[in-house]
Amino acid sequence: MKTSKFIPLKGLVVYQMARQLSTIAWNIFSNLTFEQKKIIGDQFLRATDSIGANIAEGYARFHYLEKIRFYHFSRGSLSEAIQHWAELMLERKIIDVATFDELKQIHDSLEIKLNNFISVTYKNAQNK
Repeated sequence: MKTSKFIPLKGLVVYQMARQLSTIAWNIFSNLTFEQKKIIGDQFLRATDSIGANIAEGYARFHYLEKIRFYHFSRGSLSEAIQHWAELMLERKIIDVATFDELKQIHDSLEIKLNNFISVTYKNAQNK
């Protein structure tokens, strides 16, 4: 008989990394002008915050396909936040290269971990 150990949401590395991105995004947003917040900052912050929110919602779902669906949403939000909004902020000189590099480094690692998390969720459901 297999024994599985329940990991609380805050114990998930993917969730911890998503929260780390949210913290960085909030720090960026807090330093924007009103115009920058309205035009680009709000969408960047929403996309970044939805990464962790979708992981949390998916993790609370019962059926593995529902879980995976929300993890896919999270992956999409990750791409939107960093590959679109953060790159635009870099191009428009709203953030510096060091800040972008920090975001990109977390993005690259989290993207791999999210893909693995999705695969493991699927495989675990198939092995039951």
